[in-house]
Parts: sequence; structure tokens; C-alpha cells
Amino acid sequence: MLDALTIVLFRPKFSENVGAAARACANMGVSRLVLVDPPAFDIDRARPMATSKGGLLLDRLAVVPTLARAVAEARLVLGTTARLGGWRSAILSPEQAAAAARDSLAGGDGVAVVFGPEDAGLTNRETQLCAHLVNIPTAGEATSLNLAQAVLIVCYEIFKATQGLAAAPAGPTPSRAVSHAEGEALFSALRRMLLTIDCIKPDNPDYWMLPVRRFIERVGLKRKEYNLLMGICRQIDWAVATGGKKPAAGDPMDSRP
Repeated sequence: MLDALTIVLFRPKFSENVGAAARACANMGVSRLVLVDPPAFDIDRARPMATSKGGLLLDRLAVVPTLARAVAEARLVLGTTARLGGWRSAILSPEQAAAAARDSLAGGDGVAVVFGPEDAGLTNRETQLCAHLVNIPTAGEATSLNLAQAVLIVCYEIFKATQGLAAAPAGPTPSRAVSHAEGEALFSALRRMLLTIDCIKPDNPDYWMLPVRRFIERVGLKRKEYNLLMGICRQIDWAVATGGKKPAAGDPMDSRP
């Protein structure tokens, strides 16, 4: 069931924490670990903290240059945060995040959970790629958790939530949910279209697009619906560019979608 769950460590600073996170993943049956642009990863320093089972994850972990690439195939992307407020909305507890992950995994969709650097966590730019943010409650002012501790808590909750669920049949279906990469392509098309028709202002479009992004992620689009909305965006782009005037039949400029 957890074969489609990916733990993503964004720019982790300490190799030892990566090793300990690999051990936490192995403890909970998670087999996919991805590092995004680690500044100084040394597998030899990570291995002692991983122990033998976590060492197997280190041997096959993927290292990619961007967060977008790390989560491209996931249907649901969850980001972790200690900071709250402002742009950081749609906050889930670990239990709520596990329930959302369970539903996606049960449907055969991929899930990615993203953890930020130890010193600063995820920035607003990275959280924009996440459907929901997960906050682990702590006592008092001690809000910062060790990276591996946070990985273990979230993986444990997902492990509990998915016990007893049967794995979905492998392979894509005609009604499959869109991937994260497809969702980002649609979001970019909608953003461009809304800017073009002056529905949102260009001074801070990412902020004004947040409700649109959350709505799209909450709906859970299927591929057919994705194709429909992309077609609408292309048609509006064409209408704005041409003034809605269709070229005469046979005109070489007739490139209307």
C-alpha cells in the first residue's frame, strides 16, 4: 500500500539526518525516498544513522534538482511546516494528512510528503506546490522538530491509516486523477488566462491565485476534466488574440483550435 508513497527531503543540510530519515521510512514500510538539491550529501555519513534496513533506501534513493520534478508524478502533495499564518492555509494535523494520503493511495494515486531544510523549512515558494500543509503540534515554543523525527511521525500516521486497505490495481485507467505535473500545467494556463483577461492583477498573481489553486486541488480533477479545462484556456487565448474573429475559410491564418 505504501509503495506509492514518496518522502521528499528538500535541500537537507545534514547527511546524518538523511540517514535517520531513511531508517524512519524503513520502520514504517516506506520504500521511496527522494532528495532535492542537497547541498552536501555524503552517503557514508548517512549510512551509520540509517542502520541496515534504512541503508537499503539510501542505496536506491533518487537525487533530483527541483522540487517540481520530485513530485511530478504524485496526485497528492503534502508539505510540512512549523510556521503558520499568511500564505500557509489549508493546515492539516498529521492524522488528517494521513487520512487524505490513505484515500489517494487506496485509489492507486501517488502521494508525496515534502520536508524542508532543517534550519528554515519550506519557503512560500515551495509550499505553493503542495495541496495541503501539515503541522505537527508541539508544546510551548519548542515548535522545531528534528527532520527524522518529523518524518517518523508523519509516516507512522500514514502507516496506521492504511492498515487493512487493499492495494488498487496497477496501471492507469481512463478516469485516472491528474498528476501533480498535469495540475501545475493547468494552473499555469489558468493563471495566464486570468491575467490576460484582467481577472487578477499582475502585482502579486501567485497570492491571488491561491484560492484557485486550492479549489483545483480540492476537486480532484480527472484526466477528462483536465483536457476540458485546458481546451477552454486555449480557446480563450485564441479569442483574446484574434478578437474572436474567425478567419475566412481557407485562410492560412486560420489556426483556431
